[in-house]
Amino acid sequence: MSEGDQTAKRKDPESIYRNVIHEKFKPSIDRNLCIKCKRCVKECSFGALEWDDDGIRYKGNCVACQRCVATCPVKAIDIVHLPTQYPPHASYTERVRQAITAQATSGGVLLSSCGTDMPYGMIFDDLILDSAQVTNPSIDPLREEVETRTYVGRRTGKITLSSDGYITGSEATSPIVAMDMPLMIGHISLGAVSYNTQLALLQAAKNLHILAGSGEGGLHSDFFPFAENVIGEVASGRFGVTADYLQRTAAVEIKIGQGAKPGVGGHLPGEKVTELISSSRRIPLGTDALSPYPHHDIYSIEDLQQLIAALKESTEHRVPVGVKIAAVHNVGAIASGVVRAGADFITLDGFRGGTGSSPRVIRDHAGLPIEVATAVVDKRLTAEGLRNRITLIAGGSIRSSADMIKVIALGADVASVCTSALIAMGCQVCQSCHRGVCAWGITTQRPDLVSRLDPAIGAARVTRLYTAWNEELKEVLGAMGIDAVESLVGNRDRLRYFGPNPKIAEVMGVKHVGEGWG
Repeated sequence: MSEGDQTAKRKDPESIYRNVIHEKFKPSIDRNLCIKCKRCVKECSFGALEWDDDGIRYKGNCVACQRCVATCPVKAIDIVHLPTQYPPHASYTERVRQAITAQATSGGVLLSSCGTDMPYGMIFDDLILDSAQVTNPSIDPLREEVETRTYVGRRTGKITLSSDGYITGSEATSPIVAMDMPLMIGHISLGAVSYNTQLALLQAAKNLHILAGSGEGGLHSDFFPFAENVIGEVASGRFGVTADYLQRTAAVEIKIGQGAKPGVGGHLPGEKVTELISSSRRIPLGTDALSPYPHHDIYSIEDLQQLIAALKESTEHRVPVGVKIAAVHNVGAIASGVVRAGADFITLDGFRGGTGSSPRVIRDHAGLPIEVATAVVDKRLTAEGLRNRITLIAGGSIRSSADMIKVIALGADVASVCTSALIAMGCQVCQSCHRGVCAWGITTQRPDLVSRLDPAIGAARVTRLYTAWNEELKEVLGAMGIDAVESLVGNRDRLRYFGPNPKIAEVMGVKHVGEGWG
């Protein structure tokens, strides 16, 4: 061993332990095609590539964000998924051993982003849709109207509709917001995502005539013109919550829990708290934004009732006020209490839901699948005579129009979608949002990276995605012989379970395949 190597070893005696954390991905560059333009080095925000005298060299730290692949002008790059280099073991998998090694090195909590990537089965994939045949004829959505408009708010009392189907008057005690489809863009805060990303999402919501969540970071003044399409969020940290903010929303939501981290407050790393985020959230520049785990003014249903009443008064009873809860084991009873506290809508967030930053142990091991939670809440509220009072919004890994249709049949009025909207704008789900160096300009605050996302293009892509899903909803409703999406809500008889655990079907109130109606 040379003197230099011995010195390096003395300076970092633990490097040998870190070296056993192997890379998962590696760029493969075709040297015959490469024109040495260095575009890939410039585009890689994770610092995985560098240029030296021999050409492009891989340094490590590839997260498979695909940016180099997408921008290479001669298509000379592929991302290779590297095989495991650990001895095989059924219990101590590569994932487990890497986590142990990382924590033995850092002594800290492991953070991650997006929804859990644990290999839990997707219950949506075990549900089969029904279709009409002889005695219940189908409807051709190309020739007959199939209604997909829906409403968010308390649903009691008589309503008056205009000639084009929008509410003009109501006897209900709370206002109602109309949407052109039973889809909304879930809560994604400025800070977790870039300015351009939130602008694109809000513009898409306006294009689609639906709602989009602001997230718990308040609303930048530039986005006040989108007030008719924004659900504001009041979280435990109260970041950015002002009278001005509340007056510029179409609805307000109290965030009690989040599916990706139930029982845990929001966390925005200080690296992402720029001057823009500092001013919007009213927090010091460069500091972590850590929301308290509980609301320190809510310890009972009565306390929640007071906050709901206060928010209705502060918005002059102009907008519906709802409550967002994570899908947890006693979710039916919790939802019942929320309705009795006066909420106009409930948002259920399943444990596969996305996040900009979460303790991995919570993200991967706490909560309930949204499929089960939606059915359980719908059944509980129906049994107690409360279901027709509120709008039920459900989210947490709604990946496709099929998932949206199934969650509506399980009991939701509206499907809330986040990650799929980000994928439409270029997200590759590399689970590195918390690092703040997103190569696609989506979950970063670095100006050079933010500029990579064109808000107009992002908005157009999300608009087209949601429009396509709504058209597919009409196709399925027509095939079922249903002429309005309202008739599908909670209609679990149009689903059948085709999975390995019939007990899940029993809990959800869904019949097994082979069982008929009635």
